[in-house]
Amino acid sequence: MKDVHKFEQGPDGSFFDPLARAAMSEFLGGGDTAEFEAAAAVRTAYQAVERMRAHGSEGRGLSSGALDVQARLGAAGAGDGISIGELAQAAGVSSRNVTGLVDTLERDGLVRRVQDSRDRRSVLAVITDDGRAWIEAFRTPSRMAMRAMFHGFSAADLTALRHLCLRLADNQQRLSAHLEGR
Repeated sequence: MKDVHKFEQGPDGSFFDPLARAAMSEFLGGGDTAEFEAAAAVRTAYQAVERMRAHGSEGRGLSSGALDVQARLGAAGAGDGISIGELAQAAGVSSRNVTGLVDTLERDGLVRRVQDSRDRRSVLAVITDDGRAWIEAFRTPSRMAMRAMFHGFSAADLTALRHLCLRLADNQQRLSAHLEGR
């Protein structure tokens, strides 16, 4: 997919997307578009990172969700497994979603399911040796891609970006809880 975004810089030097600004202004009937432009920028940044991740994983065939599960399992101790529920909670997705991801990883020989020795009713996902080799092969290209994506960002910029993104996620969780009456 071609990148079609043409960004401009405002008088303060900050980037903005003139097409997103115009669309948000039209949608809102004028007025301040800052929150809507910020949301559009988050989506644009997410898509850019995903395109880079997909490019880097060519021939490796894992979705971003499967990659997340694989990385979490790889971080667990050797032979240690993680339950589907724990994986889902850590990723902020449903157990059903993680079950499908683990199914795919298991079919590819990167993960296997084992019975939890502490609870016979529970099943754990465990990374295989092939799964660890997959992570090892993906590590260097991933580092290079992320360094390129964040070129020119200072450590403080990266900390601020992480913080702001997680503040958005935290606000969404609190808003969802409020709307659900929790």
